[in-house]
Amino acid sequence: MTSPAPIDLKGSLFTLSVLKLLDADLDHCIDALAAKIAQAPKFFEGAPLVVDVAALGGQRIDFAALNRQLKQLQLIPVAVTGAEPALREAARDAGWPHLNGSGGSSKRTEATTDSAEPVAEAAAGERPRLAMTIDTPVRSGQQIYAKDSDLVILGTVSNGAEVIADGSVHIYGTLRGRAIAGAKGDTKARIFCHNLQPELIAICGTYWLSSAIQPYWNQSGMIRLDGDSLAFKALG
Repeated sequence: MTSPAPIDLKGSLFTLSVLKLLDADLDHCIDALAAKIAQAPKFFEGAPLVVDVAALGGQRIDFAALNRQLKQLQLIPVAVTGAEPALREAARDAGWPHLNGSGGSSKRTEATTDSAEPVAEAAAGERPRLAMTIDTPVRSGQQIYAKDSDLVILGTVSNGAEVIADGSVHIYGTLRGRAIAGAKGDTKARIFCHNLQPELIAICGTYWLSSAIQPYWNQSGMIRLDGDSLAFKALG
C-alpha cells in the first residue's frame, strides 16, 4: 500500500507589502519607514516585504545592511524587485531572491469564508458583483476577507481588527480598525463608511494611516483611488 505524499507543492497567490526605495541612503529610508510604522505598529508587525529598487537605477546599496535594518523593524524581507542586472547580482550575493514584475498591497491576508450573494445589477456584459455580509461586530484580532467580492459590515470594526475585500468595503457602523479594498488590484474599489475612526485604510496598496484621515474623523464618507493617492468624499 502506497503511503500518502508528505507534501503538496503548487503555485499560489499572496498579497505582500512592497517598499519602494527612492533614495540609496539606507539610513534616510529606514528612518522614514520607522516613522510610518510608528503610526500603526501592529499593522506592519511581522509583515513580509518585497523591496522595489527600480527607482534607484544602478545605484548600489548594501543589501545585507538593509536586511538587518528591516528585521529590526519587525518586518520580514522576502525578495527584491525592479533591480538592474548588476544590482540584482548584488542582491543575490546577499541572499535576496529577485522577483520579476511589480505590485503592491498593504498586507498579506487569510480568508474567512462566508456565503456570497449578488448585489445590484451589473452593467450589460459584466458579471454581477458579489458581496459577503457580516452582521456581527468585527472584534480586535479578527480578520475578515471577502475573496472576489465586496464586503458589507453591518456593525463596528474594532481597533486591531481588519476587513479586506477584493472589491469594495461597506461599513455601516464605526471603523476603528483597518479596512482594505481592491486587494487584488481592482482600481474601481471603494471604501464606504458610516463613521471614520480608522487605524488604516487602503485601496490597491495605496493607504492612509490615521494621521492622514484626521480631517475626516467621525465623518460618513467614501474613499476612492485617485491616481497614486486616495480621495475622500463626504456622504449624506
